[in-house]
Amino acid sequence: QVHLVESGGGSVQAGGSLRLTCTVSGLRSDYIHSAYCMGWFRQFPGQEREEVAHLDTDKSTFYDDSVKGRFSISKDSASKTLFLQMNSLNPDDTAKYYCAAHLVCGRLQEASFWGQGIQVTVSS
Repeated sequence: QVHLVESGGGSVQAGGSLRLTCTVSGLRSDYIHSAYCMGWFRQFPGQEREEVAHLDTDKSTFYDDSVKGRFSISKDSASKTLFLQMNSLNPDDTAKYYCAAHLVCGRLQEASFWGQGIQVTVSS
């Protein structure tokens, strides 16, 4: 059974940084390296989840305009870990963050596997 578990969230002041980690179990590391698109979503209260960033198997990346230049996605397939480095955080980044894995980046919203989410709170 596949599990994704996020960690690294919490509270930070505006301008600060956090690094989210998503640890994957139940998937082989070579699948994570070469078969699965991995990404991060966030959900604001009362809204749908929105994609923040993803990392495709060809190492191409996508970032939402709101986080470009501030967030960076990466992975370590050997340790089956996905990261989201978040710098220059502002209160608008306050949300619950989820990691996701799917075979097709274009359909990551319909991801096969999701983490349980972790709260990030940025105070002004």
